[in-house]
Amino acid sequence: MSRRQFLIGISALVACGFIFVLPFLFIFLTAAKTRQEAARLTFSLPTEWRLWENFMDVIEARNYMLLLAYFNSIVITIFAVSFLVLFGAMVGYILQRRPSRWNKFIFAFVLAGLMIPPAVVPTIWVLQSLGLFKTLQGMILIHIAYGLAFTILLFRSFIATIPRDLDEAAIIDGAKPLQLFFRVILPLLKPVTVTVIVVQSIAIFNDFTHPLYYLPGRENVTVQLTLYNFQGQFQTQFNLLFMNILLVTIPPLIVFIFFNRQIVAGMTAGAVKG
Repeated sequence: MSRRQFLIGISALVACGFIFVLPFLFIFLTAAKTRQEAARLTFSLPTEWRLWENFMDVIEARNYMLLLAYFNSIVITIFAVSFLVLFGAMVGYILQRRPSRWNKFIFAFVLAGLMIPPAVVPTIWVLQSLGLFKTLQGMILIHIAYGLAFTILLFRSFIATIPRDLDEAAIIDGAKPLQLFFRVILPLLKPVTVTVIVVQSIAIFNDFTHPLYYLPGRENVTVQLTLYNFQGQFQTQFNLLFMNILLVTIPPLIVFIFFNRQIVAGMTAGAVKG
């Protein structure tokens, strides 16, 4: 390793420390302070460590609202990501393996799903007309609709790297279309499937704006909306607010740490062939 490469590596580590580690450390220290000390918002060690007390106060706040929020967020994330993987893989396979004159129009709609911002008020009207406004089912459909375009593009690019000979061999052996997809193609999509699961799970679990618009009501609260519990017009309990932020941040952080290599592999696997 040359000296220049060594300096670049050290500089990158220092930059990552300032960008990622220091903010997380500040959140942790503030979450362990008393209410009066946390209100100063200084980067210092607590004079009195109240990590466990603040943790219990956050858990018990508003009749254990955070636990309900975790349940709602997990349910939304699991169902939305499951359907995203299924629909994204199937549509991506059709677009890549079944060329037709309609593919260009379908692909244009997929790109439009990435570029056109969602319209909140018309979406609320649609949900109300379907009886899905203020329901977890409606929120799941919203996340499927918003995340499907990106998922289709990932699967389509990855499927392009799978030789067509596998399809032909399976068809010669008598495989039906569904058998061909689920038994031959889908098992080969593991790298990009892991990428979709991790990326979309983090995005959906951390989503703040969509539940705020489409899922009002205390019984429908999600983890990000619990941050309102400790913010008020006249005073904010910064120690409990930062403890809440810490509890909301840790699960996605753990997922990202353990699956970051799979994310990179899945994102770059389809870059060789389009």
